[in-house]
Amino acid sequence: MQNMVDRMPPLRAELMDEAQAQAAAALIAGPRKGVKGPFIPLLRSPVLLDRLQRVGEYIRFDSSLPPRLSEFAMLVVARAWTQQFEWFTHVPLARKAGTSEETIAALRAGRRPEAMHADEALVYDFVTELLAHRGVCDATYVAGVTRLGERGVIDLVGLAGYFVTVCAVLNVAHTPPDVVAGVEPLPALPL
Repeated sequence: MQNMVDRMPPLRAELMDEAQAQAAAALIAGPRKGVKGPFIPLLRSPVLLDRLQRVGEYIRFDSSLPPRLSEFAMLVVARAWTQQFEWFTHVPLARKAGTSEETIAALRAGRRPEAMHADEALVYDFVTELLAHRGVCDATYVAGVTRLGERGVIDLVGLAGYFVTVCAVLNVAHTPPDVVAGVEPLPALPL
């Protein structure tokens, strides 16, 4: 894992302005229970943080997608962006939700997993096509609506877009991951 200087380290409470302090307090009081990961750099723009965290709260905790598919989709985006913080955060959650070790290992290596559940294959194909082409073809769209419904498709698109934003923030800020035992960091992919 590449060592980079954290460009936007945590802000000390006494240095926060009123809007930052309010945004931090709201995160601490919510389901995240703290200011961590992407919310550390996002605290520099507390209004954006507030709006994004509400989207993220829906995506993570209230989406129409089952946790196994949500967590799997988050890993697909984290791999596409080589985003270590999100990878270390969501691998244990994906395991707990039922994603297999073989699937996680293939994603980590940058390969399409071979032994996925049918719904994981749909999510993988949908998200990778969306990231690569900024849209999906008719066949992928129909497969998504057939399996997930229109709400599920929109929730999946929203999840992918939200995590692309989060990964971009983390990559720009060089936010270090919280290393988790049993989770291997993402290797760089060839260009």
